[in-house]
Formats: sequence, structure tokens, C-alpha cells
Amino acid sequence: MGRLIYNAIMSLDGYTADADGHFEWAAPDEEVHAFVNELLRPVGTYLYGRRMYETMRYWETAHEAPGQRPVSLDFARVWQAADKVVYSTTLPAPATARTRVERDFDPGQVRKLKEAADRDLAIGGPQLAAQAIAAGLVDEYQFFVVPAVVGGGTRALPGQVRLNLALAREHRFRGSAIYLCYRPA
Repeated sequence: MGRLIYNAIMSLDGYTADADGHFEWAAPDEEVHAFVNELLRPVGTYLYGRRMYETMRYWETAHEAPGQRPVSLDFARVWQAADKVVYSTTLPAPATARTRVERDFDPGQVRKLKEAADRDLAIGGPQLAAQAIAAGLVDEYQFFVVPAVVGGGTRALPGQVRLNLALAREHRFRGSAIYLCYRPA
């Protein structure tokens, strides 16, 4: 059985994007990026909402762009090797390999995906993750907290949900970001 992991880079005040939808302040440096690569290497399936998928599909062809850092090329390989499920009512068809579109997020179907999986699943995007969190599907929360306060925008965690979590792992990076891994208590 696979675990469902919510992985996000967020500001110190808990946002994944600022009020204007920008997230350049969250771009990982090489050390953080390499750490993310190792965390995501065991993932067999990514679950995305349309907006997160449209951001991440860059990695389908990133290896073709000149001047890519080795850590970026490694991430492109990791991302390309996994299956993707995109939850969208508006996306007509996927633009990447190993990708399928589902019209609705169905917690029962995600439970079945987890039960049938021999590798972990990762959920990306706070709106989609909020649905999985509310349904009690998330087994692990992996947060990269960057030293920025953005004052508002897209929250990493949903309101109206209570979670009792236990810290499973932490790591401090030279560039001041902190990795925090939590599991349901």
C-alpha cells in the first residue's frame, strides 16, 4: 500500500503563493532542490489540480532547455518517471506522458489508488490537498518553510480542518529554509 504525501514549499506565514499568485520567493536553491529530488524519487504517482499540473508540466521538456543545472535535470527524470493524475473539469486532455485526467476528486477512488499502489503517491497544490486532508487521506506532510513572509495569498493548509500531527523529521538548510515532516498523531 502506498502512502499519500502532501509536499509543499511555503512561506513562514503559511502560504504557497502570495496574494498576486506569485511564488518566485519559494524557488528552491540547489541544496533544497537535491533534497526534494530524494524525497520524491520513490513517488510513483502525482495527484494534481489543473493549476499545479500546468506549473509542473514544464518538467516534461525541461531536459531540452539549455543550461539546466544537474539537480534540475535529475528532477525532470524523477518527475517524468512517475504517473500523473490531474483533477480538472476544464482540461480537455493531458499535455504530458503518463498522465490522465479525472473530472472529479473522489476520495474513495484515491483510497483505492493508495491500496493498489506499490509506491507512494504525492499530492500537489493546496486546493486539491485540502480535499484529501478533509477526507483523512494524507499520511505524511512534507513542508519546506522558506524565510519569507508574504502577508496573504494561497494557504498551504486549509481552514476549518483540525489536525493532530507528530513531527517525524526535520532538516535545516544552509540557505535558511527548514524541512518539516509530520505524520498524523
